Amino acid sequence: MNQYQYRPIRFYLIVFGLTWAFWTAAAVCKDNQAAMTWMFLGLCVPAGTAVLTVLLSKSKALKSDLKQKLIGFYRVHPANLFSAFTLFACIVAVSILLSVFFGQSLDQFSFAEGFSFSIKGSSALLTILLASVIEELGWRGYGEDAIAQYGSWFWESVLFGFIWSAWHIPLFFIEGSYQAGLLQLGTGYAVNFFISVIPLGFITTWVYVKNNRSMMASIFFHIVVNFFQEKIAMTPQTKCIETIVITAAAVGIVLANKEMFFETDHVGRILEINNENTADR
Repeated sequence: MNQYQYRPIRFYLIVFGLTWAFWTAAAVCKDNQAAMTWMFLGLCVPAGTAVLTVLLSKSKALKSDLKQKLIGFYRVHPANLFSAFTLFACIVAVSILLSVFFGQSLDQFSFAEGFSFSIKGSSALLTILLASVIEELGWRGYGEDAIAQYGSWFWESVLFGFIWSAWHIPLFFIEGSYQAGLLQLGTGYAVNFFISVIPLGFITTWVYVKNNRSMMASIFFHIVVNFFQEKIAMTPQTKCIETIVITAAAVGIVLANKEMFFETDHVGRILEINNENTADR
């Protein structure tokens, strides 16, 4: 049987084309309910594209891999996942402490009363939870592996970080979105968002690979990141400092996990390695 050939260019062209089309429609739509529908459709594009790509393929190995990543509890290493949660909590804490030297308050060590956004009257909490689950199904379901099949996890993290960052662009023009709120505060805050996503991509890759490419672990981590970003009362100024701290943390993770980030044994063999690991259980 021929080995499945990942097609990252096709995948990301479809994802960007459809997502941006739906979100552009949401940006110009005057009807709240219709805008919400366009927003949701755009959010679902990476997941839908990943699932359809897998299901329409003739590869049993690819289909099995998706299933195991999604429901394979055995892949998750609780200690590794807890370390990731702790790391991000520390990133937030250090960012707030550093912000004090720039005139910010320690009152940021508290829960925000609400959320920083509400898209067209939607539930921000529901949006955050759905985004965590649906995004990870798309990115970890196919997108990340499609790049890693052709290079090290380091270069995959670089490419995916830029792709993931750029994917959010239309959100800056949708009234009520988190990104639109940043743009209203100033162009610098919007630029900071783009920059922050890239080093965060290295951390999410670390979580994903260290948990045996578990989509479940990635979903849990994504939820925790969104929770800290929305429910801890950090100011926009502190989130700019946080980007520097995230970058430092990402550099530290890469240096501490050089073998993982720079190994190339998995190149061209992602599904083969998955079959070997499943057989060894």
